[in-house]
Amino acid sequence: MQHLWAPWRVEYIMMPKPAGCILCEKPAQNEDERNYILYRGERNFVILNAFPYNPGHAMVVPYKHVAGLDELSGEDVLEHWEIVKRCIAWISEAMHPAGFNIGINVGKAAGAGVVGHIHTHVVPRWEGDVNFMTVIPDTRVVPEALAATYEKLKGQVVIV
Repeated sequence: MQHLWAPWRVEYIMMPKPAGCILCEKPAQNEDERNYILYRGERNFVILNAFPYNPGHAMVVPYKHVAGLDELSGEDVLEHWEIVKRCIAWISEAMHPAGFNIGINVGKAAGAGVVGHIHTHVVPRWEGDVNFMTVIPDTRVVPEALAATYEKLKGQVVIV
């Protein structure tokens, strides 16, 4: 029998879950590099997922703490999707993925890890990037450290 180790998962499993909303707290701390915040718009920001599915897994998050897209203004939504578009460009330039998964999990039953604060996942994909791993529960192979991914992507972020 082979063992596949994913020691980073225990940090997530065992860490105390904050009482508040992590997607509200992180941008308020104004420690963007420490919190892996890549970009701040007027209404939305981009943060790397601390427990990514793949290197470069970013999330576009409105500053407003709302559970659904229907609770955002037209301006919020317009900027949100414009930043998703920019994320694709930044990640493409820095990491050259073969494709992307882009999605929103609304509600706990849909898989939302942060229930109550809508956000869009932008996940770069490469052919064979996880191979058979998706059929093994609770196991991910992420071949790059989060800090290295942050540095790679931060160089692509252009403030407009």
